Amino acid sequence: MGADAKTGMKVEMTDAAARRIAAIVAKEPGKAALRVAVEGGGCSGFSYKFDLVAEKNDEDVVIEKNGASVFIDDLSLVYMGGSVIDFVDDLMGQSFQIRNPNAVASCGCGTSFSI
Repeated sequence: MGADAKTGMKVEMTDAAARRIAAIVAKEPGKAALRVAVEGGGCSGFSYKFDLVAEKNDEDVVIEKNGASVFIDDLSLVYMGGSVIDFVDDLMGQSFQIRNPNAVASCGCGTSFSI
C-alpha cells in the first residue's frame, strides 16, 4: 500500500494487478514499474495514463505488492486517494481498472472520470 506522507492518501493494488504488472515488467528490459497518472481530458474530464518506466521520480509515491511496483506522482495522488488498482480479465477483454471513490462519474471505457 502506498501513502503520501504529507496527505496520508492511500492507493492499493489487488493481487491480480500485482501479478500482471510483475509479468509485464519481467518481459520489458530496463523497465522497473508501472506509472499511473491522472491527466486532464477524456470524455469525463480526467483520464488515467499508464506507462512502463525505468525509474522513480522524486515526487513519486511507490506502491509495492508481491514484487510489483506502481509509481504515482503526488499531483495525481490528490485525485486517486483511496483508489484500488485492479487487473480484470473477462469477456470484455483484459485491462487495468481503477476503482476511485473520488469519481462521481466515469465513462464506459473505464479510463476517464470526473470528480
